[in-house]
Amino acid sequence: MLEFDKKNFEEEVLNADGYVLVDYWSPKCEPCMELMPQVTELAEKYGEQIKFGKLNIVENRRLAISQKVLGLPTIILYKGGEKVWELSKDFTIEDLEGKIKETL
Repeated sequence: MLEFDKKNFEEEVLNADGYVLVDYWSPKCEPCMELMPQVTELAEKYGEQIKFGKLNIVENRRLAISQKVLGLPTIILYKGGEKVWELSKDFTIEDLEGKIKETL
């Protein structure tokens, strides 16, 4: 899984061809930390079709706000720089994988 930040977000996410999934997280967010290994497994499973990455909102607060990330955990799928869908707060890894399958 890639690490996104303010230096590479525009190039890697907004200007990318194809799907890009961004896991917005914080080291102090327990649900985020619980989800991360499972999201990494999904990255291994669907990495051929979707670029997976994570963005630490503590280190990239303005960027997270610009993407309207208001709660954690939040996962957003982009295509061509546009949000395709977003999951925030109360969702399971099954919900996430269902959205991925639905998209592909």
